[in-house]
Amino acid sequence: MGVYMSKHLNHLVEIASIDKEIDSFAPRILKVNEELNAALARRDGVLSQIESLKDDKREVQLKIQKNELHLEDLSAKLEDIAKKNKLIKTEKEMKALSLEEEIAKEQITFANEEIARLEKVKTARDEEIAKLAESIAQIEDEAKAIETGVSERVAQIELERTKIFGAKEQLIEKMDQKIIIFYEKIRKWAKNSTVVPVKKQACGGCFLKLNDKIYADVIRGDDIITCPHCGRILFIQSA
Repeated sequence: MGVYMSKHLNHLVEIASIDKEIDSFAPRILKVNEELNAALARRDGVLSQIESLKDDKREVQLKIQKNELHLEDLSAKLEDIAKKNKLIKTEKEMKALSLEEEIAKEQITFANEEIARLEKVKTARDEEIAKLAESIAQIEDEAKAIETGVSERVAQIELERTKIFGAKEQLIEKMDQKIIIFYEKIRKWAKNSTVVPVKKQACGGCFLKLNDKIYADVIRGDDIITCPHCGRILFIQSA
């Protein structure tokens, strides 16, 4: 790599800095969207609660219907007992029918009380669902306002990213493509530590000490020098 002069190294340092800034845009956009995602998550949580309440309400309605059917059966049973009372011939039969009638009436009372209780539960679920529906409307209004702000901030970030990409393209146009290919090859694994400064005669990427010759070559800055330990491109940072 000895044929490449210091101006190319300077350009690589600039490109590495630009690439690092470009890589920061995605996390910035994610950060901007966090508030919106949180609002949408709250909305989804409330929707889940509403569905759970609706399921509960359906179960309550089924129990009400079951008790109503039981009441119909008990009413029919009382009618049957009344018919049998007219045909009673012995005291034993009378006592048996009387006991059967008493049990049926107790069951009717219990079924009616259970229906009344379940109706109250159903009404309570309706009220809870109505309140949650109101909160959803409020959350969605908040989400719309947040989304507007997010869209504006994302658009600004995208504009910045476009300018940065433009600056990188201008630098690339000034350079030998072999250098760019060499840089991109290292960047595939080194990411934003492709071009690193030397600190206390050690590589700023792997932190291993450089021998005196390599260190002197980096200081001279005539060539593009890579770390003999990790392969990153080295440079001396200006004071």
